[in-house]
Amino acid sequence: MSTSNVRTPVRTRIAPSPTGFLHLGTARTALYSWAYARHHGGEFVLRIEDTDVARSTQDSVDQILASMAWLGLQHDEGPIYQMQRLDRYQQVIDQMIAAGTAYRCYCSPEELDAMREAQKARGEKTRYDGRWRPAPGKVLPAIPDGVKPVVRFANPPDGVVTWDDLVKGPISISNTEIDDLIIQRPDGVPTYNFAVVVDDLDMRITHVFRGDEHINNTPWQINIWHAIAAGAPLPNYGHCPIILGDDGLKLSKRRGAVSVTAYEDAGYLPEGMLNYLARLGWSHGDDELFSLEQMVQWFDGSHLAKSPAQWDPAKLAWVNAQHLKAADDGRLAGLVVTQLAKRGIAAAADARLAAMCALFKDRCSTTLELTDWLAMYFAPVTPSDEERAAHLTDAIRPALATLVAQLDAAAWDKAGIAAAMKATLTQHGLKMPQLAMPVRVLVCGRAQTPSVDAVLALFDKKMVAERLQSF
Repeated sequence: MSTSNVRTPVRTRIAPSPTGFLHLGTARTALYSWAYARHHGGEFVLRIEDTDVARSTQDSVDQILASMAWLGLQHDEGPIYQMQRLDRYQQVIDQMIAAGTAYRCYCSPEELDAMREAQKARGEKTRYDGRWRPAPGKVLPAIPDGVKPVVRFANPPDGVVTWDDLVKGPISISNTEIDDLIIQRPDGVPTYNFAVVVDDLDMRITHVFRGDEHINNTPWQINIWHAIAAGAPLPNYGHCPIILGDDGLKLSKRRGAVSVTAYEDAGYLPEGMLNYLARLGWSHGDDELFSLEQMVQWFDGSHLAKSPAQWDPAKLAWVNAQHLKAADDGRLAGLVVTQLAKRGIAAAADARLAAMCALFKDRCSTTLELTDWLAMYFAPVTPSDEERAAHLTDAIRPALATLVAQLDAAAWDKAGIAAAMKATLTQHGLKMPQLAMPVRVLVCGRAQTPSVDAVLALFDKKMVAERLQSF
């Protein structure tokens, strides 16, 4: 879509249902909507579609808001709650009934079931048969006592609904394929396909990015739009392909998906997650790694994929690792403090911890992995029996005793520690691995670390001596 054809001001929205966590597909849609608005200097609206009263919860709302905040996708308006707009929906319903574009239907669930079974028996497509739809000369059934009606949209009986999808190109669906859907339940609460149209109209939404499971809803929404706002320009719709899980099936809230906040808890960075999500359905040349600012600059609504993308945890880890390497060490220190606190370990996000992050972050994909490394500086370590047997032999004990003495007299920095180790090697006729490996096992709890002098320099000097003498 060329920038010259974009209606202004651009207004996009994300409208999650608070019936569970914000999952990855919705997060990707939020990213595209936010980036498109930012690219065009427009506005991004957060709407909470909470008309599923039985399943909507405040916990879900809180989780959605927390997820959006963590991702850094700040909204310009909202959150707007549909259940606070019931008077507005009723106003539109009344106008539609008066105009003949909606009508009350008194069918019971049993009648509807019987209707569908009869249609199946005749080999017909199951659909509402319009028995309560007014028409010239038509005699409607008697209104049953004590039955609260639903309100149905009087969908056009013929013609074709066509729109030029931002992702999939021109799409056409015949009105004969869709029926008179319910737009208001007996309790007065509107249904999704009606409320979303009123909201998009009132909120002046110009572009709607969403999952392609909504394609079949779009003809109803376009027809309702024309019924309540004839002549008003429709939003531009862009239906993004689904995200597939490892098993090739749809990744959804009900099957296999993980909440956005779970990835925060697992130590992913928001910029890593956003970078990965962006590439699940969009590309900018061969660029694999980019910042959010770069995406805003590039995301003009073009280059959106038509085919489903597959979730790849290994690729996500790689992308996050690159962002972790580039992250500010002081910021990482703060994230590690939070992770340590979950393990009951108190630490301060000071210059020393930032230096630890700088030393170890190249080895990690997440701040959780980084915390796994840095916990050794704050809590006791327990080397494995295999590493103790391989590296902690009686033959190395005299050299370790010498090293303790050398370190006690050394300047406590990388150069001083390196000099103390060199002197110990010379005195005992050893090569570096013969000394460095047991030192790592005793002090760090593992045989593999970055340069041992750099690692030890960040420890408390007394702690190093105590651990070397624990052998």
